[in-house]
Amino acid sequence: MLGHLSGIAVSSERMHTLTHQVAEGLTVLDVAPSREAIEPRVAAVAAGRWRRPVLVLGIAGAYVPTRPESARGRRPGQARQRARRARWCHAWRDAKGFRFSLLDGERIVHVLSWPQGQNEQELGEALQQVKDAGVIPEETVRLCVVCDGAEGIWQHVQALFPHARQVLDYYHCSEYLHKVAKAQYGHTAQALEWVEATLTRLYMGKVGAVLGGLRRMQPTSEEALKAIDNCWVYLHDHRGRTDYGQLRRGGYPLGSGGMESANKFICHVRLKRSGAWWYEESSNQMLALRCAKDNGTFEQVCTRDQHQKTDA
Repeated sequence: MLGHLSGIAVSSERMHTLTHQVAEGLTVLDVAPSREAIEPRVAAVAAGRWRRPVLVLGIAGAYVPTRPESARGRRPGQARQRARRARWCHAWRDAKGFRFSLLDGERIVHVLSWPQGQNEQELGEALQQVKDAGVIPEETVRLCVVCDGAEGIWQHVQALFPHARQVLDYYHCSEYLHKVAKAQYGHTAQALEWVEATLTRLYMGKVGAVLGGLRRMQPTSEEALKAIDNCWVYLHDHRGRTDYGQLRRGGYPLGSGGMESANKFICHVRLKRSGAWWYEESSNQMLALRCAKDNGTFEQVCTRDQHQKTDA
């Protein structure tokens, strides 16, 4: 595409090198749109509505196929460096990320994505950078955070966005209930009835009744006892995030589908290709460039690279 647009022939090796140069050292603020670019999107969604629009912060992970740095090396008789396939073991690593998006009826308006091969602390630091830079116009939106049960992530959310509406992912919560039903009742109609009744109670804001019911259950096996205890702890830790009926009436999402969609188009489509195993640094660079493309900041990323070359 570059050769077609510019009329300059570029080899695949040169393009590979150039891509690494452009992506090297990119941070979340390098690929994030400016506040001035985000505010018109908020205003467009808010037009004609009496309530502030909902801005969703979704946080989730996506598994990325990686290879270790020890795989780097030369094969006998080859000039170029290649991975020694017979001497390394691949691994699937969790690329944790977040996405800010606006809800416009049935439509999602993308604002900012940032998935990387990072731990919870590094994800929190990236959120801190976004917060400190004032990129998100919190005063003109109703901020909502949707996440699963990872306590470390919720601690970052509570510290950075204490006034945001917190939502425990409905479908992740449902999985815990299904595990209890399967262990306690097996594959029976009673299991399905129990799950549906329990989800209805959560939807009506009766998490206390659900917790009490779990405590009164008589486990039929060791597996059932473990599933019930795990579910009780899970719901107790997130009891303020499960009032799904009230959340629905407020126009908030109940699931993290928007974040999972971003993971699909940014992470999975590009990185999970047949036979592809990425060095962690290379996968993060590619994810950063794809974020820049989706965030509408690819041009500013390229401009940044040109400025760095000029300064050097």
